[in-house]
Amino acid sequence: MTHLVFFEKPGCGGNARQRAALVAAGHTLEQRNLLTAHWTAQSLLAFLAPLPVPDWFNRAAPRIKSGEVQPDMLERDAALALLMAEPLLIRRPLMQRTDNGTRHVGFDTAAVDAWVGLGTNPASPRTLEGCASPTERCADPA
Repeated sequence: MTHLVFFEKPGCGGNARQRAALVAAGHTLEQRNLLTAHWTAQSLLAFLAPLPVPDWFNRAAPRIKSGEVQPDMLERDAALALLMAEPLLIRRPLMQRTDNGTRHVGFDTAAVDAWVGLGTNPASPRTLEGCASPTERCADPA
């Protein structure tokens, strides 16, 4: 199938389920730590630029959930600077196909299926994005 670079938060249960779905569909993954990657404005925008600024953000991040950071109120340059300074705020996973270089943000099942193929069935969840339940927390990064 396809080889993907998969930027994730280590210890995140949601990212683990996403990886499992990709591997079950026959894809291979090169896992990278989203939090310690050396992001530049150009490298991050390669993923994020096609999306509206609010869609760049991980809505489960503590500073967003508390209301301290309000993605809907941020302009592009301020949002980009904030994400580079605090990668925990970046919506994940970030994925890149190694065969054609296309990139994808987040894990809406239908969108990922259309992008690389998941072999999903109607009984599978519409999205594997984020945590499975409001009470599930991802482990803190090591």
